[in-house]
Amino acid sequence: MREQRVISRALAVLCLLLFSAYSAASENLPKGIMKLDGRAAPALLLDDMDGEPWDIGEARGRWVFVHFWAAWCGPCRREMPTIQAIYPQFDAGELEIVIINTAESEDTVFEFLAAVAPDLNPLMDKDGLVTEHWQPRGLPATFLVDPAGRLQYLALGGRPWDAPEYMRFLKRLIE
Repeated sequence: MREQRVISRALAVLCLLLFSAYSAASENLPKGIMKLDGRAAPALLLDDMDGEPWDIGEARGRWVFVHFWAAWCGPCRREMPTIQAIYPQFDAGELEIVIINTAESEDTVFEFLAAVAPDLNPLMDKDGLVTEHWQPRGLPATFLVDPAGRLQYLALGGRPWDAPEYMRFLKRLIE
């Protein structure tokens, strides 16, 4: 009887370990992408460079790629062309790419983006308060917000978003 209990417990532990390993492997996240806890995304209401407001609350029903950056940031400068490269590959109704400049002048932002990412229209966090509220822990930082408005993933530091592993990851989100 005691031997059966020991075997049953051992099998239960083994099953739990196998399930945990399978769950971790099935996530198969690219380098630098972290799974978050699914808490509600903070408020985000900013104007773009044309003065048009954008509100994350109106993005329900689709994934949102929320990217914080600055022109003075070296990794941001290297990463932005890769975001420009993926931008036309996604329909905004499935994955909306939103880039948020942190506390720089419109002239600085316009000059930088005209050279490396002319199709992207950034949101302007002129006073840095939205960035502070989201707490990205450094620049660049990309949050992936699910269609229900919950924070699911975070990428800290620059990523080659146009590399195959990152493209597969983003496309899996919208499937």
